[in-house]
Amino acid sequence: MLLPLLARLTAPPTQTLHILAPTPSTVSFTASTRPRPTTLAAKLRHHVWLLTRILVGALTLALLWIKCRLGHTCSPPEALLRVLGDPQTARLLSAVGAVGWPYFAPAAAVVGFLVLRRAYTEESLMLLRGLGVQTSSSAATVLQSPSRRFIPTSAIQDIVIHEAFRGFEVRFYLAIVVRGEEDVVVVFPGLLPRRAMLEEVWRGARACLWEHGVREKEAG
Repeated sequence: MLLPLLARLTAPPTQTLHILAPTPSTVSFTASTRPRPTTLAAKLRHHVWLLTRILVGALTLALLWIKCRLGHTCSPPEALLRVLGDPQTARLLSAVGAVGWPYFAPAAAVVGFLVLRRAYTEESLMLLRGLGVQTSSSAATVLQSPSRRFIPTSAIQDIVIHEAFRGFEVRFYLAIVVRGEEDVVVVFPGLLPRRAMLEEVWRGARACLWEHGVREKEAG
């Protein structure tokens, strides 16, 4: 019983591939580990978890505000007095004041990062026939913008699937060979999807850039 549980906890997150082709000359491939709840229970857990993160973040900001107010004035904030009352406000101020900034600030920073941390990885490849391709990778937190790079069609020499060693295993990756550059541009560098998914993206990318369009579909 312990081994199956350990294998489940250490297993990589499930990856899905979403292909969107609004026109024959425009195709977007998105690989993601974002869970897509389908049942009512799964949707409920998702919204409860999201609400919990929001409440924890709001509570952390409130405690930071109280801590800053304690450093400038001895009087309790009027908002706390109206919400909590005198006894509860006094106990809360005493607890917050007892924790020094060398401990309070790092703890608040860690909690803030965990709240703002993106719980999934999402990477995409958008192809525009006659213009070029754009790669995109999601950032670590929801406040950061994704990293993007655009490569014009004239600079694309080829799109290939390579294999490389990662530790003691062989991993396949999709790469764009750019004219004038020694290194290739790896598509989906953080996820490195399985070979079957890469082959589907490879065929669709070549069809969009140099052959025919692909249809909209979603594969897991």
